[in-house]
Amino acid sequence: MNILPLTDFKFEEIYKAFSEAFQDYDFQLTKNELKNMLQRRGFVADLSFAAVEGDTIVSFTLNGIGLFNNLKTAYDTGTGTIPAFRGKSLATKIFEYSLPYLKKAGINQYLLEVLQHNSKAVKIYKNIGFEVSREFNYFVKETTGINFRNKQFNNSIMCQLIDFEQCGLLTSQMEFNPSWQNSFEAIGRQADKFISIGAFIDEMFVGYCITEPQSGDITQLLVKSDHRRKGAGTILLKNALKHNKCNSIKLINADVECQSLTSFLANFSVRASGKQFEMIKQLNEK
Repeated sequence: MNILPLTDFKFEEIYKAFSEAFQDYDFQLTKNELKNMLQRRGFVADLSFAAVEGDTIVSFTLNGIGLFNNLKTAYDTGTGTIPAFRGKSLATKIFEYSLPYLKKAGINQYLLEVLQHNSKAVKIYKNIGFEVSREFNYFVKETTGINFRNKQFNNSIMCQLIDFEQCGLLTSQMEFNPSWQNSFEAIGRQADKFISIGAFIDEMFVGYCITEPQSGDITQLLVKSDHRRKGAGTILLKNALKHNKCNSIKLINADVECQSLTSFLANFSVRASGKQFEMIKQLNEK
């Protein structure tokens, strides 16, 4: 069985393998959704690899490349093996095969996220040198279940669409560094698919929400610390829902240490659906 870079394969072949590998998962991506996901996460085909039998991809790792914590980073955008070839440690072999190529490309670290209840995968990653860097909550809620009842709306707060770049003015107010897929770099790769909503009090910029209406993904939600509990977050969430074209919202990879966000979402009956580990393996010296 050969291991080859994904530059040798058409997107349709990658999509076929991806669909087969994740056929028993709760979610299924269309071709367009997979294209969007790969673009947002910085997929680089010549630093992504697949195990191949004949001409067929049977196992793969799709790597995104970019900066994370100011270090050149490879990000595991998706690793999968089609059912008939599981139990052969192909994902580990692909990872080990890829290391010299990633190091040669100047990659300092390898980053991934894994569901905490997937204990088998967590054990494999730890065995090949990954360490847990953070824990994340993820929230998924049908829009019909989001409860705004008894919420008082502050009429002094105005919301309007703003340029994506304006959100960067409040980075000093972030309580945690966004995960790979929620970073400004990732959003910027597909800026046309997101909208940014700003909250203003007496023309002062006090908060924002970045959301992807087509998927219901709320990528970032922030209110300045000295303007919290005044209704800005509530109005931002309400406005995000007005633009939402999905029957649910998702807020993925919220740091578990950020209790203010967890408590805020609980006010609207939005509670954590599960947890993930963020894991990092150092490749080259910093």
